Amino acid sequence: MLIRRREARDGWFVAVVIIAVAAVLSLSSCTNDESLLDTKPITLTIAKQPAIAEIVPAEIRESGVLRIGTNPPYQPNEFKNRDGEIIGYDVDLMRAVSQVLGLRPEFKESDFDKIIPAIQSGTFDMGMSSFTDTAEREKQVDFVTYFSAGVLWAQRTDDDVDPDNACGLKVGVQATTYEDTDEVPAKSAKCVAQGKEPIVKVKFDSQDEAVNALLLGRVDALSADSPVTAYAVKKTDGQLEVVGPVYDAAPYGLPVRKGSSLGPALQRAMQYLMDNGFYRTISEHWGVQSGMIGTSKINDAAKD
Repeated sequence: MLIRRREARDGWFVAVVIIAVAAVLSLSSCTNDESLLDTKPITLTIAKQPAIAEIVPAEIRESGVLRIGTNPPYQPNEFKNRDGEIIGYDVDLMRAVSQVLGLRPEFKESDFDKIIPAIQSGTFDMGMSSFTDTAEREKQVDFVTYFSAGVLWAQRTDDDVDPDNACGLKVGVQATTYEDTDEVPAKSAKCVAQGKEPIVKVKFDSQDEAVNALLLGRVDALSADSPVTAYAVKKTDGQLEVVGPVYDAAPYGLPVRKGSSLGPALQRAMQYLMDNGFYRTISEHWGVQSGMIGTSKINDAAKD
């Protein structure tokens, strides 16, 4: 997703800036204002399953609350509406899981890179923030898988970007995501091995900042998880387009403290949703059914 920078000359530089700012304001309203979206939260009524609920750790069962760390905005999985409420695919899925477990979900906003440490310290019971289940992360927490996502690039419409030959270009990523820690660095290392310039990785605290940077031409490309990139392209009204294939398909997982019985409880609850049609209903509602999986597992990262 590399976008050639446009030169700023004489009077039309101001016009370019005005257009770019307008694009950013338009994108901001689309990504953070639920009223402008085609998709709204779905409400399902699901009966508690006692045989699954009894697996939940006693302290969580007794509190009746499931504390969930998340990092919006990451459309369409977790983001905020105009009232500041966290909504999205992951949110609806966890509301359904919580019903199976007989718990009330409590979504707590956090920096992405602080969620796993907060789970380890006991501040959060679990995480829900489009985490890719990786072998490295499994050293810190257990993961309950629920979705298959890959890496997908985007470019400005009608630009000419090749994700497999992005040497020397600026690529926007959200900090600490798989694209930041693994995918873009691997592509950059390949460039260096071929005697070419490395990829300049530009990190942003949130995904919408990365998209805005792409619209403004501050980066040449955007790399993000496939559902996130597809959603950004859809909501920027033709300003961006997908380029290249989906790379490195891997499972999304819900992180929990290592060895906690909350992991098996979540896995069985997720499988219950899959087996009884609720999972498909939620996935289709958000338009992400292409990433559905049939079996939820614990720690399903590819091992070297």
